[in-house]
Amino acid sequence: MTRREYRANAAPARGTASRVLLRFAIGRREFVLRQTIIEPGGSSGWHYHDGTLLVAVTRGTLDHPGADCAPVTYRRGRVFREPSGPQYPHVARNRSAVPVHLCVLYLNPLGSPLSRGVPAPNNG
Repeated sequence: MTRREYRANAAPARGTASRVLLRFAIGRREFVLRQTIIEPGGSSGWHYHDGTLLVAVTRGTLDHPGADCAPVTYRRGRVFREPSGPQYPHVARNRSAVPVHLCVLYLNPLGSPLSRGVPAPNNG
């Protein structure tokens, strides 16, 4: 068995890296289980998803505002859902001094990218 290495995430992300643990398709749906690390000061960049995500924060504290830029914080042990579609843009940031670790299950339409970058809201 080969060890799957973390790889830097594509722009607009910065200071983030991920590795895929599991990927399979059933019918028209793809399931991707991925571990992500966000370094201090790192960010996913503003984006949305074509499918629903289930996210577990396994280490650190995640700053996760949506389009309204209201502060949302998730700490270690928290599991949350990210809805799909361009009406739900958001950013995942690490504003702390220690890395944030996430375990993310993507429930995507088959053939969709894991995320789609969007411009930051005017108030973000």
